[in-house]
Amino acid sequence: MTEPNPFRVENCSIERTLAVVGEKWTFLVLREAFNGVRRFADMQAGTGAPRQVLSARLARLVEEGLLRKVPYREPGSRRRDEYRLTQKGLDLYPIMVSLMHWGDRYEADPDGPPVVLTHRDCGSPIEIALRCADGHEVPSPREVTPRLGPGARLAG
Repeated sequence: MTEPNPFRVENCSIERTLAVVGEKWTFLVLREAFNGVRRFADMQAGTGAPRQVLSARLARLVEEGLLRKVPYREPGSRRRDEYRLTQKGLDLYPIMVSLMHWGDRYEADPDGPPVVLTHRDCGSPIEIALRCADGHEVPSPREVTPRLGPGARLAG
């Protein structure tokens, strides 16, 4: 009989994060926001989300503090809102890039990935790397040791 995972905590950060962003349409909305799309109609065109679904996702992302509404008005039109990433939203960028790179590696068409992210200054492709606080690269999950953190509450 296998022992239960001693690191299963009732306040798991992964579980809480997925409660906020763990849904396809949410990630597609965030993809559009990271690509500079700010307006509802443009997000709907980019994601293909039904109007009601997109409206609900945007409201949730605003409620969770990942996006903020900024009013604008086109000449002769009523006031509308744009959606802009907050710092909390911007902090999801490494996750988005990691998901994209995983998809590029395992799910892309035979021709290769549809988009390649490059560094604006030099043009080189962007890479994601894990490093410890002392600056050592951590190339594999096998080189990571999970330890209970100060906020751990063990499930029991």
